[in-house]
Amino acid sequence: MIYNIANKGKIVKRNFGCIKMLSVGIVGLPNVGKSTLFNALMKREVAKVGRHPFTTITPNKGVIAVPDERLDRLVEMFSGSVSGAEEIQRRPATIEFVDIAGLVKGAAEGEGLGNQFLSHIRGVDLILHVLREFDNPQVPHVAGRVDPVADVDTINLELVLADFETVSRGIQEREKKNRSQEQALEELMVLKRIKLVLDKGQPAISAGLSEEEQKLIGSFNLLTLKPVIFILNIAEKHLEEQDYTVQNLPKGVVLPVCIKFAADL
Repeated sequence: MIYNIANKGKIVKRNFGCIKMLSVGIVGLPNVGKSTLFNALMKREVAKVGRHPFTTITPNKGVIAVPDERLDRLVEMFSGSVSGAEEIQRRPATIEFVDIAGLVKGAAEGEGLGNQFLSHIRGVDLILHVLREFDNPQVPHVAGRVDPVADVDTINLELVLADFETVSRGIQEREKKNRSQEQALEELMVLKRIKLVLDKGQPAISAGLSEEEQKLIGSFNLLTLKPVIFILNIAEKHLEEQDYTVQNLPKGVVLPVCIKFAADL
């Protein structure tokens, strides 16, 4: 949160708010509820929702303001002290959500326009990974069965394979450079550490890189270095169950949500 006073002519503007906008990508297999979640977040129907895979081809993008009682309080505190030559500007934090088309098995090799969709994920700061728990015969699952644990494995493998290709190419390029180039040598060492992890089928974040090391190879925009929140799209019948969970889901933040119910609201 920032506080800034800027003189512009005779008007003094007091700006309260945040500067950087967080970009969040919504990913998952086709027909898991990504576009419905996007519409719920936007509070209006922006993305087309269909019963067949790849209803979304071009990513849907939308920006929402983040409610913040602290910002409201600051504006309230200073509003009483401003004169006629001053103006209060409220600039709440904003989040850009990107509804990305469904990934499928083989995406890293181009299946289902996979390379194009993977490139859309590279540009976001955070991934919302939507997992389907609900069963609906009218909305078929691309794999013919509802299994959120298997879905995680499918998507994660594609992200790992995509990163493996990116890292391997980066290693080759830096091995051709002059070894006296210190930055290239440092990047090479970090990339080799990451490749060892990816080769085991594990995400790059498992390499335990320091903040400095992550910045060093930041230009690669590795998919499996991005933080992930899992959205478990549950059936409406589970809404009243406390602490509803599915066994063997990845460790981390898993939020059970009935996306259709939220969108209807």
